[in-house]
Amino acid sequence: MSGAAVTGARMAGRTATGPVAGPAGGPWLLGVRHHGPGSARAVLAALREARPAVVLIEGPPEGDALVPLAADPRMRPPVALLAHAVDDPGRASFWPMAAFSPEWVAIRWALDHDIPVRFIDLPAAHSLALKEPAPEGPGEGPEHAQKEREEVTPVVDPIRVLAETAGYDDPERWWEDVVEHRSPGGDGTGHGRTADDGDAPPEGARPEGTPGDALAPFAALAEAMSALREAYGDGGQPRDAVREAYMRIQLRAARKEFGDDVAVVCGAWHVPALAARTTLAADRALLKGLPKVKTDLTWVPWTHRRLARQSGYGAGIDSPGWYGHLFEAADRPIERWMTKVAGLLRGEDRFVSTAHVIEAVRLAETLAALRGRPLAGLGETTDAVRAVMCEGSDVPLALVRDRLTVGESLGEVPDTVPAVPLQRDLTRSQRTLRLKPEASERELGLDLRKETDAARSRLLHRLRLLDVGWGDPVAGRGSTGTFRESWRLSWEPELHVRVAEAGVWGTTVLTAATAKAGSQAVAATALAEVTALAEHCLLAELPDALPVVMKALADRAALDADVGHLADALPALARSLRYGDVRSTDTAALTEVAAGLAERICVGLPPACTGLDPDGAEALRGQVEAVHGAIGLLDTGAEPGPGLRERWDAVLHKLAARDTVAGIIRGRATRLLLDEGRLPEDEAARLMGLALSPGTPPADAAAWIEGFVGGTSGGGMLLIHDERLLGLVDAWLTGVPADLFTDVLPLLRRTFSAYEPGVRRTLGELVRRGPVPEGARRDDAVPATGGFGPGLDRARAYAVEPVLHLLLGRPPEPAEAAV
Repeated sequence: MSGAAVTGARMAGRTATGPVAGPAGGPWLLGVRHHGPGSARAVLAALREARPAVVLIEGPPEGDALVPLAADPRMRPPVALLAHAVDDPGRASFWPMAAFSPEWVAIRWALDHDIPVRFIDLPAAHSLALKEPAPEGPGEGPEHAQKEREEVTPVVDPIRVLAETAGYDDPERWWEDVVEHRSPGGDGTGHGRTADDGDAPPEGARPEGTPGDALAPFAALAEAMSALREAYGDGGQPRDAVREAYMRIQLRAARKEFGDDVAVVCGAWHVPALAARTTLAADRALLKGLPKVKTDLTWVPWTHRRLARQSGYGAGIDSPGWYGHLFEAADRPIERWMTKVAGLLRGEDRFVSTAHVIEAVRLAETLAALRGRPLAGLGETTDAVRAVMCEGSDVPLALVRDRLTVGESLGEVPDTVPAVPLQRDLTRSQRTLRLKPEASERELGLDLRKETDAARSRLLHRLRLLDVGWGDPVAGRGSTGTFRESWRLSWEPELHVRVAEAGVWGTTVLTAATAKAGSQAVAATALAEVTALAEHCLLAELPDALPVVMKALADRAALDADVGHLADALPALARSLRYGDVRSTDTAALTEVAAGLAERICVGLPPACTGLDPDGAEALRGQVEAVHGAIGLLDTGAEPGPGLRERWDAVLHKLAARDTVAGIIRGRATRLLLDEGRLPEDEAARLMGLALSPGTPPADAAAWIEGFVGGTSGGGMLLIHDERLLGLVDAWLTGVPADLFTDVLPLLRRTFSAYEPGVRRTLGELVRRGPVPEGARRDDAVPATGGFGPGLDRARAYAVEPVLHLLLGRPPEPAEAAV
């Protein structure tokens, strides 16, 4: 559970609300706050003093066999126990542990001293069976984990209740003052001030140096937690009663085997229930009839981000990086924290000197004194960093929070942990390709001409087919060539569940991706789905899956008569053919299908562009652009048929000239032809003049303008370079009647708002100066915009040719040299 205050009690001779037993008795119930460094230090001190014969920990009993792996030097927290149903791997639960988690500290202490460790919570076989089935599809992990955590988190937040009782308005600040800054002084790990520093110990605690001093913090707050349970009962979580009944049964069994020398590390919320006097029959009655599923457990790496509430897994702390620092810092935690912050900011090229660190420490301590706190906490250090090192800006402070306060730590587990065969194959591939999983998001550029990078690309594409979203393709920054790929990688703990789910398709990444691709091809109902799958198979290099996918593609293409569906399918095929050349993949099977689709689009597109409403016209405009780009790829690569470009140009000419075609499509067809050099500038001006003639409804004319110069396709630069077109637009716009202007204004605003500020400013200057008479030039009194003129300056254009030849490494042709 996500427990509240550090509390506890020795069970001997007390009830849930009775007095605390003496220091010599056991067993010891060490109530903790999960992932609390103060709780971890207190548990370590208590275990050193009590020296129990066995340690019982809140967690799934099926994990007992995995406990010895925690002593492996290759096991580095944060890690988590992962339990999932064998028949439904998506039904899973995590039990995360950081280096500062009390459970992890107890496990490591017990292993170092050869003391048995046992988990005593409700078995995962029951808890998973009681859960709702996991949602299907990628991206459900954080929400699912949050729901899972809510199932075991009391509706009543005990920390908040105790903080409000103590007069605090911030539960975290109260926790820091009472626990994190008042650690036991005899364990060698305390970081805060104790009674020796002049601060009074918590009420009810024994003076330091007396017998049982390390156990005193647990006993001092036991009655507070018992009072909360009396007031709030189960906290709104009736399932806790079942879990606590099982824990009491396990505690009885441990006492029968080891006597009273038993230490229990559990959430503080459960302590009063474990101390209550109940009968074995009553506890067994609560467990009778529980559902059960077959489960597998293993250790998996975890991250500090997943320990933070804001990342979707409510583990009870907002700042795992800060708590990890408090636990690990040997002394002077504030000074060491400010040094870390300074190092981070310096790495980001911000000027931070030693003087900044000194002043930040002083300011944090001063703020703590003004606020009456025993030691500067996260709030004081954050305020000091903002004021001194960030110059009052929250922008660099957000970096500090992301990298340090929350942290980017990703744990590691040894190879000996149990794993499904698919996970082992993936781990081997990651090592072979030197592609280490990292919690922080990073970009990876791949050159597909290199064998290692090509293999990395295949692995990432295969994982995407398996819904293991380790990486997402992103637009490359440095090159537009097809031999380069860019990926954004980020490994999340939930991906281990995705790998387990994908294990039903095969034992290796290759066989699993092949099997799933074939299954999806058979089950696909839309043509676009199959073409996208064919593209994925080529990118992932799945030769055994291609025959099945190609057969499904041919069948769907032959039966689908919808031009929109055909237009959606062709771009993926064109990309597949183009990428096939780069990856040395045989794409001959796609050529015939692509040729058939292109021919059917050329025949069916003109009739499909008539009689459309505005939404339908906008959608079809996008499809026309996509088909145009696809045919461009086919024309420059492996052309599926002779004369395809000419037939497509004829289709665009038909669309541009027909009055029955929607204005936005006519405008876009005209623009595509003009950009490709298939339409003379005079003809483009004529078509614009017809579209903007007085007899054309203003709404249709505005749609034509949006199709011709709208969006981010360089329409603004076209108007700047060709003042004839700009003059036509200007003349039409000034002639729109006032009562109709408000109808076309939204279309015009959408068209011109997409232009860059510099383009809009230049257009405004040109309109302000007015049109230039045909054949005339602007005089010196009204200088033209720099770099633009009424026509092509061939002398200036030829002047750059020698430089271009030098860059391309090609000597000029004799005719060019003569010019």
